[in-house]
Amino acid sequence: MRDIDPQEPEKAEMSFLDHLDQLRMHILRSLLAVAVIAIGVFMAKDFVFNVVIFGPRNPDFPTYRILCSLSDALCIDPPNFKILTRDLGEQFMIHIKSSFWLGVILGFPYIFWEIWRFIRPGLYPQEQKAARGMVLICSMLFTFGVFFGYFFIAPFAISFLGSYTVGAESTPSLASYVDYLTMLTLPVGLVFELPVVAWFLSKIGILYPSFLRTYRRHALVVIVILAAIITPPDVTSQMILSIPLLALYEVSIWVSARVHKQREAEWEAEGKDLSS
Repeated sequence: MRDIDPQEPEKAEMSFLDHLDQLRMHILRSLLAVAVIAIGVFMAKDFVFNVVIFGPRNPDFPTYRILCSLSDALCIDPPNFKILTRDLGEQFMIHIKSSFWLGVILGFPYIFWEIWRFIRPGLYPQEQKAARGMVLICSMLFTFGVFFGYFFIAPFAISFLGSYTVGAESTPSLASYVDYLTMLTLPVGLVFELPVVAWFLSKIGILYPSFLRTYRRHALVVIVILAAIITPPDVTSQMILSIPLLALYEVSIWVSARVHKQREAEWEAEGKDLSS
């Protein structure tokens, strides 16, 4: 019978408390990074609103110019609508809200780096080696998703919603405009992390490539519904988002298959049966 070390419960308890303390520090550093970036964004008010936030409603937006340079049939003339504020403090509150979300978007690489620093010690050495470059990959996918939503989905959605009429003049509020623009960018960046989620679930043995292949048609329906939820109710925006999501789903199948193949090789090297 193994001798029980009376200090083992204390060590386990201290280890758990240290674990929580580390999590708290990672969260605090992430929030501090977001706050610092948000303050910088808040100070650059004119550039943030005139160039970034109000950019997709201006005719000289890069997406409109590129489409017009390709063909006259692809030219999109964004509607000229006024943005109003109905509450006394709406502009100030939207300024703070926009600065915060831009702080989250710009600080995402650091935020995920802090998350990865918390998760990484719990992985096996071979898993840490296989996950090398995870922060860079996740940051690139998120950034690409945000840019895709901002430069491709937002112009079509704003043009459609701004020009759609049932006989009334379109004068959206500032809060409504910023909320739509946020919805068309930030969630798209998160959805583009699908291959990373597939890698993680496959690594812990929950997800298998055979499952993804079997339910590919079901995934198509889910992706279309998800695109309809994220984007406004126009077919063009939904199609623009659905196509890359389908591509990411296929990439997720490849990622899951590769992880599963590595797990099989590891189990065979240890003389174990993966199906048991």
